[in-house]
Amino acid sequence: MPTIAIIAPGNMGAAVARRLTHAGARVVTSLAGRSQASRDRARDAGMEDVGEEALAAADTILSILPPGDAEALARRLAPILARADTRPLYADCNAVSPETVGRIGGIVASAGCPFVDVGIIGGPPKDNSSGPAFYASGEAARRLEALRDLGIDIRVLPKPVGAASALKMSYSGITKGLTALGAAMMLAAHEAGVAEDLTSELDESQPVLADWLKRQVPRMYGKAYRWDGEMEEIASFAGRERGSGIIYTGAARLYREIAEDLRGEREQIAALDEVISRIA
Repeated sequence: MPTIAIIAPGNMGAAVARRLTHAGARVVTSLAGRSQASRDRARDAGMEDVGEEALAAADTILSILPPGDAEALARRLAPILARADTRPLYADCNAVSPETVGRIGGIVASAGCPFVDVGIIGGPPKDNSSGPAFYASGEAARRLEALRDLGIDIRVLPKPVGAASALKMSYSGITKGLTALGAAMMLAAHEAGVAEDLTSELDESQPVLADWLKRQVPRMYGKAYRWDGEMEEIASFAGRERGSGIIYTGAARLYREIAEDLRGEREQIAALDEVISRIA
């Protein structure tokens, strides 16, 4: 069975690792500087802690990080990969723009490793589902199909590096962007004293949207610190100076504020919860 390196054991990375180890693969990671929560997730997923030098001996490296850390990881690993005896397949699975993934691919290529652009759509793998979908693009994308036998839903796009990230940006721009819009207007309605009127109208005229927001907005709280960076990447993808890009710059700021509020007074969280509680 193959050895797969996953960096890092966050919620998504650890869940992917659990699926792979259950299928019999050996999964390694580096826990240097990681929190106890990360160490616990890695242990529960069956991941082995190795040094960064040993990561280069894996058959495949899956980079699964907050978007802002993706390029720095590639730069850090490039010298190690360049002097390794073998050249693992490097798959960047992060929510980054095509421009960013192009830079990452260039860094990895300079180390002599084949590179795959991957966009993950869906939440962390669960025992009762086949998802999430791993959309892959680039010349080496079909090499990632070997992970299908290990329970990973690989979907190859016959397109160059950047296509998978463009799909991810487009999809997340709709779903996470809509969550941001809903949260923003809930906060505004709460401040204006019309939250009950808003939710009554949503229940009457937009019941599907109301139900969706009732589920999605609370799920966002603990992820807002990561979605901040993702919105910035989407802003770049959409055109930062265009109106479409500015929407996502604002969404990034909103998610930053919510992440800070979650760690602090939780005033915005309380306001959102109050509005959501009024949805039928």
